[in-house]
Amino acid sequence: MAKRTPKEYTLAEVIWIDAEEHGDTGWNNLKEQLAYAKKPCPSMRTVGYIIHEDDDHIALLSTIGPQECSTVEKIPRAFIKSIIPLTRTSGAQWAAKKPIK
Repeated sequence: MAKRTPKEYTLAEVIWIDAEEHGDTGWNNLKEQLAYAKKPCPSMRTVGYIIHEDDDHIALLSTIGPQECSTVEKIPRAFIKSIIPLTRTSGAQWAAKKPIK
């Protein structure tokens, strides 16, 4: 990873819809699966430093150090509902800016 500080990356909250799979290994009850299929996919919220964006996906890190970082979380663009940049106000307070998407 290039030597950049966290201040050089946008800190943002990404609101996205997660894909999911439901059921146990082996046979499942058809009636229960049909009922579950009608439920909406879960809405997720991820906060992190945006380290990459393109037409396909966004990539975030939750933690950045001088030479190390957390795992990369990649979210497909088709799953994203909004990206809200966060900015530091006075003290340790954070404020949301207008959503990007």
